[in-house]
Amino acid sequence: MNVRLRHDAIVRSLRRNGTTTVDALASEVGASRRTVLRDISALRDEGYVIHSDVGRGGGLQLDPQSMQTHAKLSVPEVFALLISVAAMRAAGNLPFSDLADAGLAKIEKALPSDKVKDLRSFLDCLHIGQLSPLQDLSDMGKMDPALLPTFEAAFLGRQLIRFDYRDAKGRKTKRQVEPQAMLILSPLWYLVGWDPARDDFRHFRMDRISTPEAVPDTSFRRRHVPFEDDVCPYSELQK
Repeated sequence: MNVRLRHDAIVRSLRRNGTTTVDALASEVGASRRTVLRDISALRDEGYVIHSDVGRGGGLQLDPQSMQTHAKLSVPEVFALLISVAAMRAAGNLPFSDLADAGLAKIEKALPSDKVKDLRSFLDCLHIGQLSPLQDLSDMGKMDPALLPTFEAAFLGRQLIRFDYRDAKGRKTKRQVEPQAMLILSPLWYLVGWDPARDDFRHFRMDRISTPEAVPDTSFRRRHVPFEDDVCPYSELQK
């Protein structure tokens, strides 16, 4: 369990149980007592009011009025917000776009400089377009929740991405491609990859991708993705 997930689990446990102990939390989140103590200190720095009794067996209690005073969002989370705003704008159903852009710009400013660099790299690979009215959506499914963080790791680390793919006729194949871009033709999302085996770009509907994983010890170079003129990158927040 990574740090962020562990912090969330500790807060949920404190809210659920009222009073608990460091040892109980350590057992629940699968970490050492020392790690949980560091987590408690970090949560207090974020604004949570956590009371503790003195002594090794002392209890911990979260003030019911306590809340996090500032948000800590990962690049994939900010990227997901940007994608949502961009997709809604492209569909013409974002009534408060100025407020959304202002809020996202504030989030971007709160990110560390290295994360901003990652975010801009993400934005460079994101393209939004309009779906053809003739597109058949009858078989559209849900996207694998692991796909976005896997794409993040593979794209930023310039590693190939491996996945199982089901085509329009239901045939299943295993694919390994260079993740070069993402294309949103709402409500369909596509992974645009360079397929070394075919020496060409391929578009993969993301709802047909399963078991994605970044391939270690691989590398690739950025390529110019030849999108059509009516597919424009979403770049308002890059100014």
